[in-house]
Amino acid sequence: MLDLNVIGSVFMMIFIAELGDKTQLATLAFSSGESSKWSVFIGSSLALILTSAIATLVGGVLSQYVAPFFLNKIAGILFIIFGFMYIVKP
Repeated sequence: MLDLNVIGSVFMMIFIAELGDKTQLATLAFSSGESSKWSVFIGSSLALILTSAIATLVGGVLSQYVAPFFLNKIAGILFIIFGFMYIVKP
């Protein structure tokens, strides 16, 4: 059963998080160099759908073995690590 509250919450969180990120900037760059904007839109949309599907499946499997509390903490730590890597990357 679909939960509209979950859909709305996830949509808003992902939408806000994705604004101005490197994926959006890469899509902008591709779009500026291609004549077919719809091809860029479809390609980037399919990539985001696939990565979201993989994350959802992996999260579903991990949640069977790791409590959601710890998954949230691990995700937060990974965000910090990746952010640090991007800051110090030469």
